Amino acid sequence: MPAVGGISTGGGKAYPGSLTPFVTVTCIVAAMGGLIFGYDIGISGGVTSMDPFLKKFFPSVFRKKNLDKTTNEYCQYDSQTLTMFTSSLYLAALLSSLVASTITRKFGRKLSMLFGGLLFLVGALINGFANHVWMLIVGRILLGFGIGFANQSVPLYLSEMAPYKYRGALNIGFQLSITVGILVANVLNYFFAKIKGGWGWRLSLGGAMVPALIITVGSLVLPDTPNSMIERGDRDQAKAQLQKVRGVDDVDEEFNDLVAASEASRQVEYPWRNLLQRKYRPQLAMAVLIPFFQQLTGINVIMFYAPVLFSSIGFKDDSALMSAVITGVVNVLATCVSIYGVDKWGRRALFLEGGVQMLICQAVVAAAIGAKFGIDGNPGELPKWYAVVVVLFICIYVSAFAWSWGPLGWLVPSEIFPLEIRSAAQSINVSVNMLFTFLIAQVFLTMLCHMKFGLFIFFAFFVLVMTFFIYFFLPETKGIPIEEMAQVWRSHPFWSRFVDHDDYGNGVEMRKGAIKV
Repeated sequence: MPAVGGISTGGGKAYPGSLTPFVTVTCIVAAMGGLIFGYDIGISGGVTSMDPFLKKFFPSVFRKKNLDKTTNEYCQYDSQTLTMFTSSLYLAALLSSLVASTITRKFGRKLSMLFGGLLFLVGALINGFANHVWMLIVGRILLGFGIGFANQSVPLYLSEMAPYKYRGALNIGFQLSITVGILVANVLNYFFAKIKGGWGWRLSLGGAMVPALIITVGSLVLPDTPNSMIERGDRDQAKAQLQKVRGVDDVDEEFNDLVAASEASRQVEYPWRNLLQRKYRPQLAMAVLIPFFQQLTGINVIMFYAPVLFSSIGFKDDSALMSAVITGVVNVLATCVSIYGVDKWGRRALFLEGGVQMLICQAVVAAAIGAKFGIDGNPGELPKWYAVVVVLFICIYVSAFAWSWGPLGWLVPSEIFPLEIRSAAQSINVSVNMLFTFLIAQVFLTMLCHMKFGLFIFFAFFVLVMTFFIYFFLPETKGIPIEEMAQVWRSHPFWSRFVDHDDYGNGVEMRKGAIKV
């Protein structure tokens, strides 16, 4: 797509190989790592709307929601304890992703996935049998540790295993499994909430053991990536593995480039300190700003209002859970659009289109919510046509996020890092993502209570800023081999000032002759 920051990929390398059934199955299994993250997102939102759960663990919220009719709609869920239950997971994920960097680099991507699955499994067990708030929070922290390991290793694994022509689609399998996890959790919440006796929330929380077992067993049967094998010194097995995943015997050029990148990475004693070097400024900027902006799209604001609006269409008692199911379906379908188009239309096109679409929808919904809910948060009777229009725009908004910032927020950072800083940079990416998810989850309900519908305008401003950021500063990475990514920075009108032609960015062509294989 010709635009500011775009580059021609015509002069890049074209490694031989195709999308083999082996790689397809391997990437599908690995992408299942996203299920644990998605299931948790869906479950935690659902159980906090179940009255038996609130009555047992958060009685003050239960009273405010059901007994205090004077409570402003904006403020009924404003509870720091409830917020800590939700957001403690993200703080734990932030911390564990930093540890996961070292394990991923020294012992391989598979081991990080295994740790992630096991930690998530234990956390799910504790939550399922919880009788006190502290048990819930300990369980959430263990879930967070598991998510930190999985989110650090799975996107890297997918980017390294996939042929460069199909890297985008296969990597977005991770985001697709997140959205499937959310949808499955929402459907289960809907039915578990109907269980008489009020213990359905235990099934919802304990059910997280199923996706945990999938990624745990999957990590035991998956092969490691050729990149990781070379990084750990097993070159003969790495070359055989590369031939297997590419489906051809002639892999010498790609293999030599991977070895050259590994040799360069071995010379880097402190990858964390190395990240601060001037030549890695473009990657560091993306590792910080893309996850930062992803959390400031305002997706959680939109999702919060869905229950109130859906209830006026006719989903009375189960409105919160049914609305989550409907938006979950939209989320999954739109992610499939991204899988189809990311390697055809490019990353920039999806980012820019999604940003414009989100901005328009947020402006419409902000005006509609402001007009009806006002500053007192009591909308009175909502006409059905009004609710239908706003819900439609909510679904359009969710679809825009799901084919742009949702999947690309994980894809682009995972494919732009050179091998010598890849694990450390991916940890920065996950940590920033979890830090701002934590902060927004911690303050969102309080901000909503005080800023009211103005919060929509707050997030719309950031959507505008991030769209300009993508237009001017993100080069197109479609169709570029992962170890040849340096050319996109050296050809970019802004980032080229930081990357010299003699620098080792992601390209290895300038040193191939100096390294004996």
